[in-house]
Amino acid sequence: MPTSRASRAVRALAMAAAVAVAAALPVTAAQASTGSTSAGVDAPTAVARARVAADVLMQSYDPANAWFPSSWWNSAVALQTIGDYMQRTGDRRYVAELDNTFEKDKGTFPAGVLSGDPLLGNFTSRAIDDSEWWGLTWVEAYDVTGDHKYLDMAETIATYVNGYWDSSTCGGGVWWDAEKTYKNAVTNGLYIRLTAELHNRLPGDKLWLGRAEQAWTWFTGSGLINSAGLVNDGLTSDCQNNGQTVWSYNQGLAIGAGLELWRGTHDPSILTTVRHLADAALSSPQLVSDGILTESCDAVGQSCDDNAKQFKGVFMRYMMDLADTTGDPRYTAFVSAQAQTVWAEDRDPGDRLGTKWAGAANATDPNVFDWRTQASALSALIADIPANTRTSSLSALASPAQPVVMPAKTGSSTVKLSLDVEATSMPQSSAPTRVALNVSAPAGWGATPASQSLVLATHGTEVPASATVPITVSVPASAPDGNYAVTAQVTAAPHLSFTATADVLVAHSIDFGTGTAAETPWLWDADGSQINGSQDRFADGTNYFVYRFPFPADTTSAQVVLTIGQEYLVQVSSDGTNWTTVLTEDQQIHDTSNLAPQTIDVTPYLGQSKTVYVRVGDSFPSDGWGGLVSHVSAPFTE
Repeated sequence: MPTSRASRAVRALAMAAAVAVAAALPVTAAQASTGSTSAGVDAPTAVARARVAADVLMQSYDPANAWFPSSWWNSAVALQTIGDYMQRTGDRRYVAELDNTFEKDKGTFPAGVLSGDPLLGNFTSRAIDDSEWWGLTWVEAYDVTGDHKYLDMAETIATYVNGYWDSSTCGGGVWWDAEKTYKNAVTNGLYIRLTAELHNRLPGDKLWLGRAEQAWTWFTGSGLINSAGLVNDGLTSDCQNNGQTVWSYNQGLAIGAGLELWRGTHDPSILTTVRHLADAALSSPQLVSDGILTESCDAVGQSCDDNAKQFKGVFMRYMMDLADTTGDPRYTAFVSAQAQTVWAEDRDPGDRLGTKWAGAANATDPNVFDWRTQASALSALIADIPANTRTSSLSALASPAQPVVMPAKTGSSTVKLSLDVEATSMPQSSAPTRVALNVSAPAGWGATPASQSLVLATHGTEVPASATVPITVSVPASAPDGNYAVTAQVTAAPHLSFTATADVLVAHSIDFGTGTAAETPWLWDADGSQINGSQDRFADGTNYFVYRFPFPADTTSAQVVLTIGQEYLVQVSSDGTNWTTVLTEDQQIHDTSNLAPQTIDVTPYLGQSKTVYVRVGDSFPSDGWGGLVSHVSAPFTE
């Protein structure tokens, strides 16, 4: 069940205290020997948390188009985060997805297919920073696999980017776009990190080292870093600091750029600058609140756009690098504090991780969960895993995470769950992992099986051993509306334990706005749909979204009312597989002028199970104005 706002405040303060205490204390011998983090979470638990979060993230990966719909640069960062996870844990299950993206998306694509911009081939486009994000992703893929094709691609991208280095304006720096309109922090932080990474992986290189050193000298002298040691967004047309927002990813990239260059040069002045940038960030209220990394758009009453949703994760990637490199307990404590608050305050019952890490959300200003926020917060969990960790671990993930039951007037109703259990062992161990499973449900409910023993054939960390356990939960007709936790605890020797939760919603009516927490339990398949600034859900092109309505067993008739507009295509199914078109907009409408309630009689689709699926898509898939829904209700009679 969600924690209270008071509990969240207490935990946030506790995280801040952990940072302060650790700043004064060295890493203990016990922590060093067990691999525990500074906040007391052991390495097996840190690995298990990251694995669950990575698995949830990869549920959003589209293998056909080989990206995360529908953001190009965000997809690069999400895949690099998966690479970080594999590097940190030894888990190699997602190497195929890296290669799938490399092979399918390295060609040319017209505008709107994989990005708003045309893709020029080799992961380049007019957006120079987008190209650089992909360059870093392919260096990561090289580090994970050792396959030189990835490093070759990174060098190809860096060569393209270098073409936009221009000393005639502001004395240097890479342009943000092909039109040469802006010199900013992100593009140049990325350039330094990418060129330094190439140098550190290409034997005998001098070319990329020279470019990295030149770019670092320019960056640190350009005025992008203000007097407080914080990185503003960019430069004005007359080459002055523009004073725009201090975003966490710009600060993080400056830290990461300097670190990689220091590794190539061992120049102590570079590391001194990096530490200054990090210390400025950790002490700044613009980036840290009560010890927790906080973007300016995380504030109550504001919202982060799809770009900013991923910024904090970039910062954490390079803060992890700094903590690893220096061993400074201030940095390791900060890293651990982020991971603990993400897990305690920023996680929903489906182990989705949101944009507000400290959990400061309410009914009018909810937390936001999508694959971008998942990738960002996953970086915090990865950073909390001690470096070079190969350990036994145990995790579990329940699905669906937020099932819905609509009880009939008499008798009990059932909810079908699946529990995916995964385990790894020490690399040298070939002994199986014996797991005990115990399920608990609310009083008066039933869960079958209530307990079970599993034997998982674990052998190292590269591929976690797994098993899926079906669980049937019975819900009495008398259960009032509300959310109820069904928990499954798995344990194994020595001292491995993990708890998964399904948050069962008992409902006697259906009425919700889209883009809200109330929508989530009913959203059976989000596919490539998105939420706009008004919290309306829409699906363009071949994307769609599906609602599942499990009407009570004694339902005799039902309707679904969609407040819907734009170029919609609505289909209904009784099994989620075979679809009948029931509603189509046959005019090309490029706004919401036709937004209005539309009533669909779904009685013919009730079937024996009384479950109805409603899918919304795009009636004109070529022009990008697909079906948009702002509100859903479903009256029925018993």
